[in-house]
This record gives sequence, C-alpha cells and structure tokens, in this order.
Amino acid sequence: MFPRIDYVDWVLPRIDATEHDLGSSDLHPEGPTDSDHVVPPRLVDRETPDRTLRSLVADEYDVPSEQVLVTAGTSSANLLAAATALRRRGGDHDADRPGSVLVEKPGYEPHAATPRGLGANVDRFLRTAETGYDLEPSRIEAATRPDTLLVTVSNRHNPSGRRVSRERLAECAEVAREQDAYLLVDEVYAPYGRRAVHSEGHAFGAPTAAGVEGAVATGSLTKFFGFGSLRIGWLVADESFVEHAREVSVHLSDVARPSRLLGRRALDAKTEFGAAGRDRCARNADLLASFLADHEHLTGEVFEGCPFGFVESEREGVDGDALSEAAEAAGVLVVPGRFFGVPSGVRVALGRPTDEVSASLEAFGEAVADL
Repeated sequence: MFPRIDYVDWVLPRIDATEHDLGSSDLHPEGPTDSDHVVPPRLVDRETPDRTLRSLVADEYDVPSEQVLVTAGTSSANLLAAATALRRRGGDHDADRPGSVLVEKPGYEPHAATPRGLGANVDRFLRTAETGYDLEPSRIEAATRPDTLLVTVSNRHNPSGRRVSRERLAECAEVAREQDAYLLVDEVYAPYGRRAVHSEGHAFGAPTAAGVEGAVATGSLTKFFGFGSLRIGWLVADESFVEHAREVSVHLSDVARPSRLLGRRALDAKTEFGAAGRDRCARNADLLASFLADHEHLTGEVFEGCPFGFVESEREGVDGDALSEAAEAAGVLVVPGRFFGVPSGVRVALGRPTDEVSASLEAFGEAVADL
C-alpha cells in the first residue's frame, strides 16, 4: 500500500491560495501560465523537430538512445527506477526478498515513501549542515547493508541546493556497486546555476551521473525549463536496466503523444530556454543571499546560482513550523522542513519571476521579524 505523501497533501492546496509563493521550486514562465493554454505559449510558434524525444534526451546526455526511457515526469521515472532495482538482484527476479533502499536525509519525501510503497525497507543516511550538505561516500558505505539494492540522492540536493561534482557521484556509485546496488540521482535541479558548463559528463550545463557505471539519472522538463504541464521526464541508465524498467513501465500510463511532440519542441530550444533559466537563477539567488544578509535572525547558505535554500531562525524556540505558520498568516508560502526530515527550518524557493520574488521575500521578512 502506498503511503500518503504529507508534503504533497500540505502544499498543493496552498500554492494557488497564497499571495506570495516561496514554495514553488520550478521556474514559472513569465507572462501567461501554461495551465490556461492547450499549447504552452512559449512553444506555439516553434517547429517540431524531425527527431524522437528519446534521441534528443540521449544526445544531451551523450548516451545511446537504448539507455533512455521517456516517462510521464520525474516522479514516474523515480518510481520505475525503484521498482526496477527492487525487481533485480544480479539480474534475477527475487520476488520473495524485496530488499532495502537507502535514501538521503534531509531529502524529498517521495524518495523514501515511494519505495516503501513498493514493499522495500527504507534506511536513511545523513547530509548535514556542518558539511554544507555534502554528499559523503563514507556515510553511504556505513549505512548500506547486504540487502540494499538502491541508494537514492538528489543533485542539486533538495532542500539545501548543494550540488556535487560528477566525480563525487561516481565515488558514491562505486560504493553502491560494492553492495550490488544502483545509485539513483534525481537531477531535476542540477541545471540550476549562474552559468552552464559544456563538457564531457555534463548535461543541460551541469554535472550528471548519466554514463557512470551503476548509476541511474532522472530528470524532466518541469523544474528548470518550467514545462510542468507537459509531464515529460526521463530515466538514463545502462541498457539492461532501461530494458527492465521498460518492462515495469507497462503498469503505468504512457506519455501522451501531444506531450511528446511539444517536448521535442522544448528540447530543440533548450539553449534559449536554458539561458533564460540561468538568468532567473542568478537574479533570484542573489535576492535570497541579500535577504539573508539583511535579516540577522535568519541563517542559511545560498549555493552558487541556486534560487532555493534551507533557512533557519537563530532565535530559541523558533522552528520551521513556527516560521511557516507566521509566514502563512501573512499570505506567504514557505515549506516546513519537517517534510524533508529536518524540522528546524523551512525551504525557501524562488521559482517565480524576479519582481514577484522580491515582494514575497519582503513580506516573509516582515512576517517573521518578531518571532
């Protein structure tokens, strides 16, 4: 039985009902929203390239198409990755031993809840503020056990925004392989940054785990590109893993053909959309850094070019729930850290256009000033 996702239950009714949205982490487009149109306005006048969506994703990750599975968003990709890893032990089906999944903490709630719904045991390992939420292979090694089949992390880390290198991801994948486990890296926030890096081992201008032995990378058009209405995601892994994931995927809804066609348009224009996204990331990350510098009672680290971060109060007795409740009373949405497993603060996400973000941060600062 799949458990309820407390974060989803909490946040969905609040997003549209809140005047100041510092909860949405996807980069909302300027102008008309996609929800009001059959075709997202940014894609209306664009040609559909004569290439498959799968091949466009494969080219970006510099892997063969056989190593890509297009999915109905990243949540579906992550579910398929967990189900596939749990289905396989050394390539054999092992229905009687579902195994364990090791998940980072703090972390995105569905990363733990989804494999638990698949019948897996879920263990956690820590990413701590003391190390800047670094991803440490030694912590993964210490927390794995003989039946660990999947290790799940996010890069950028959700909720802190910390991004680690491809080399560090490869070290973590090697630790997982020693237990015959895969490393799942949710990369929806990886492209968030001030600049793009175009070199081997990078995709959408950021380090990727795709192509690393024993790693599974997932991503989508939702966060960085702001095309959540298309429900386009993908899974990138070795060919054997992808083939098994494809077998599992028949139990889920396929991606609608209109979404595939529009996704091709979006990926064909990734350079243009990516530049706009990085400009937004840079502006909004600077706003968040300035906001924290101006409010002595609030603390948090803004990682390079990342328009979200984990914010705490330095005042005794003021935790994430207190910050969130005071903000909500003033019409400001921030996400309590308890949904990520760290109740001491809140995630502040600046996905809205910069002028909206500026007003929202001002309202947030006023709401929590006297706590």
